[in-house]
Amino acid sequence: MAITVEQQADIDLAEAREAGRRAHELAMENLRHANSIATAQENASAQIALEKRRAKLEAVRLAKEALLQNKLSQPVDSREVTAADIQAYAETLVAYIDA
Repeated sequence: MAITVEQQADIDLAEAREAGRRAHELAMENLRHANSIATAQENASAQIALEKRRAKLEAVRLAKEALLQNKLSQPVDSREVTAADIQAYAETLVAYIDA
């Protein structure tokens, strides 16, 4: 028994809907995957920025300690250490680390 044109049209419509649904699911999965990759990249960038900040803070701490220790060997009236001294030495350390 053959199917009618109307029945064939209903079957074709159902198949087209199913194909559209699968295409939509695939597109959504691809979008989720792309978003996941983007989020991972953003997290990695944030982690790198945080590590750079920690390295700079450690360089400032080391610069302060080194300058203070160096000044202890000088006479009392010439032991002044300024923030500019610490910053300059820290920048030197950061430049050395980045090189």
